[in-house]
Amino acid sequence: MAARPPATLEEFLAGIGTRAFRFAELGLRQRDDALDAVQDAMVKMLGYRERPAAEWTPLFWSILRSRIVDLQRRRTFRLRWLLPAAREDETPLDWADDGPDPARTHDGREAYARLADALGALPRRQREAFSLRVLEELDVATTARAMGCSEGAVKTHLSRAREALQRHLEDWR
Repeated sequence: MAARPPATLEEFLAGIGTRAFRFAELGLRQRDDALDAVQDAMVKMLGYRERPAAEWTPLFWSILRSRIVDLQRRRTFRLRWLLPAAREDETPLDWADDGPDPARTHDGREAYARLADALGALPRRQREAFSLRVLEELDVATTARAMGCSEGAVKTHLSRAREALQRHLEDWR
């Protein structure tokens, strides 16, 4: 059964916020930058309020993806020789879980952390294809529009991502 499409842009943005943050955090690897990227994408989406609701999903992911790439480029370019090495004392996100079973919660967090590490090791295009197709469950055409490439390229990136993730996560099964 297909989910009901959002009635308003605000409803759409409210429903996609958490997933968009996770996507941005995987791409940027910094919580504050990810929050900024998602906020910027949401603000930009407000300018497209008059577009049909069917266009909102690929448009939003395309905007967010572009914002992530912009932030990655700026970070790489800007004073890279003066940046200190990554600190190891940064605390990871604490994903709240209302589940009653602490062991299951721990296993879920460990699984997400391993998946996030494995996704972070993928090339950017493979990570985007996997995140949009598998985690966001977008179809190939929508993913291609969001990524700005052909449907064949999405399939290739996705195939390579799955192979790499399978190799990376093989010992964890």
